[in-house]
Amino acid sequence: MSLRVSQNISAITAQNALHRTDNKLSQSLERLSSGLKINHAKDNPAGVAIAKRMNSQIKGLSMAGDNASDAISIVETAEGAMNEIHAMLQRMSELAIDAANGTKSDADRELLDAEVKQLKEEITRIAKDTEFNGRPLLDGGFDLRGYSSDTNVAVKYYSDEVEMKDYTISSVTLGQDADGNPLVTDLQLLKTGDNAFPQDAQWEADGDMVTIKAANDFEVKLKITGSATNVNLDMTGIGAMRMQIGTEEGQVLEMRIPTMSLELMGIEDTTIGTQADAKEAISKIAEAITYVSSARSRLGAYQNRLESTNESLDVTHENMTGAYSRIMDVDMASEMTEFTNQQVLSQAGTSMLAQANERPQQVLQLLQ
Repeated sequence: MSLRVSQNISAITAQNALHRTDNKLSQSLERLSSGLKINHAKDNPAGVAIAKRMNSQIKGLSMAGDNASDAISIVETAEGAMNEIHAMLQRMSELAIDAANGTKSDADRELLDAEVKQLKEEITRIAKDTEFNGRPLLDGGFDLRGYSSDTNVAVKYYSDEVEMKDYTISSVTLGQDADGNPLVTDLQLLKTGDNAFPQDAQWEADGDMVTIKAANDFEVKLKITGSATNVNLDMTGIGAMRMQIGTEEGQVLEMRIPTMSLELMGIEDTTIGTQADAKEAISKIAEAITYVSSARSRLGAYQNRLESTNESLDVTHENMTGAYSRIMDVDMASEMTEFTNQQVLSQAGTSMLAQANERPQQVLQLLQ
């Protein structure tokens, strides 16, 4: 046995061991108290980098889920208003059918027409006043918008099936009908080249409103206020409401909420004051009902998609949280075992350090 008093190597050795044990005990206490396996970057540098990216994505998924829920609420609000418009159109159809009956006098039809006028005003009011978070939904603010190179031609509507690009109208002529009302009398569509309409595209005029139709539900509505030539129509899909339903750029759903207007429904000038007007109104109101039904169908498809999106986001959020937990969270049972082990070692180290500090006392026996 080496007996020295200047340097107590045994005590230094016991002190170092006790210091290491105390560090491990402190680390274990920190993990148990925080519930985290990684409390500092030094605990697992790579794990921290991965976990923080995952945590950012988890929070983003939660917000994307909220966005999708908001979108569902928007769709439900718009669709609820359209349901009321649908009901009013159905009532207008009943009134038109009643007015077309030969048993009714023109005086009777005037009374029926008064209700039709009130219903039309209410449709316009609903389209104007239906809002979500202060933003109107049915006034065309979130419908697909098209732009024309000529102020005499305005793009009022085009369907989802229209290929998103520019189209050219070679010429359009606005004349008058027998009563002196505006009437589009000629329209020449470009059908060759980059800006061509489909080969089977056909047009029909209702006063100054033109509807261009082709196969596969291709449909465009134009408002003509004057004759024009070489008109370029920009229909590139601008205007839909963009909902951020993912955590990355571009993970969006563009929701088109169709415009609810008497003009686009084709019933702006519809009356049932005479039997002839009533007969014409029947078909026009039927087309308006089809227009609203198509819009409601589109919103229903959006809602189904958004509900699926919400469920997908919930599953992804659950899985990402589980992966994050496996990196960051401590196994309490395992860590408690480690803590107990280090606690025993700390007690033993303290005892041994006390014993080591007593060893120099043995030298005094040689000096007696």
